[in-house]
Amino acid sequence: MKEIIKTVNAPAAIGPYSQAVKVKAGTMLFCSGQIPLDPQTGEIVGETASEQCRRVMENLAAILAVAGTDFAGIVKTTIYLADMNDFGSVNETYASFFKSDPPARVTVEVSRLPKDVKVEIEALAVL
Repeated sequence: MKEIIKTVNAPAAIGPYSQAVKVKAGTMLFCSGQIPLDPQTGEIVGETASEQCRRVMENLAAILAVAGTDFAGIVKTTIYLADMNDFGSVNETYASFFKSDPPARVTVEVSRLPKDVKVEIEALAVL
């Protein structure tokens, strides 16, 4: 019923989860939350929330590509911020990845994110 999507061009899972799961009987791709890790070094990329958001989106792009889609296929995202004061700068960076018709989205502030990063984004895409 499902196919695990995995690529070395996005950070490996740092816990018991997959980078993404493709539903074989359907056309849905469920991408796990991505944080701003360099897939080769495992190090956090970026000091600011905007810089970290760019790396997160690049990681999502790599996962989407392996599954056979791109940002146009995303229908829903959830953005987790460590500080809602970063909303404007993250929003600007995030928006640059969607040329038209951006997906539905939820943005929430959380008390802490893995590795104390500033932003994490998960996505749901149609293939």
